[in-house]
Amino acid sequence: MSEQEGLPRARARAAAGALFFDEDGRVMIVHPSYKTDRDIPGGGVEPGETPYEACVREVGEELGIQPPIGRLLAVDWAPHPGVGDLILFVFDGGVLGADALRRITFADGELTGFGFHPVEDVDDLLNERLARRVKAAATARELGGPAYLEYGRAVPG
Repeated sequence: MSEQEGLPRARARAAAGALFFDEDGRVMIVHPSYKTDRDIPGGGVEPGETPYEACVREVGEELGIQPPIGRLLAVDWAPHPGVGDLILFVFDGGVLGADALRRITFADGELTGFGFHPVEDVDDLLNERLARRVKAAATARELGGPAYLEYGRAVPG
């Protein structure tokens, strides 16, 4: 039913992030200053901004670098009881070489650190839904096509 029939439509918030890898194929996991859970670089999409633009902006703000952001790896419909409807976009940040890593700064104070970890270890580092999302996005990167996810699980799954 539509709003015209008396029921409201979903009004999802959106966020976008990037998967970065080191030269050994390990994924970047960051340490936010404002929460205990680890994450990937990224953040909320602002009004009038596309998810891709948000990803580029957030990476610049959080890491202080502007590496090229590549193709979409995954879209995840992941409502959260405390936050509401969420659509999360994950883009390919590519491989960060030694030069890019030396230039990383945490100027906005949102992050306190980062590390690179084997994708198969993210279950021990991230919350369950984010770990599924990261693994699905890494697999999509290898396979060359984007993944559609719900709660971090591929659909059809």
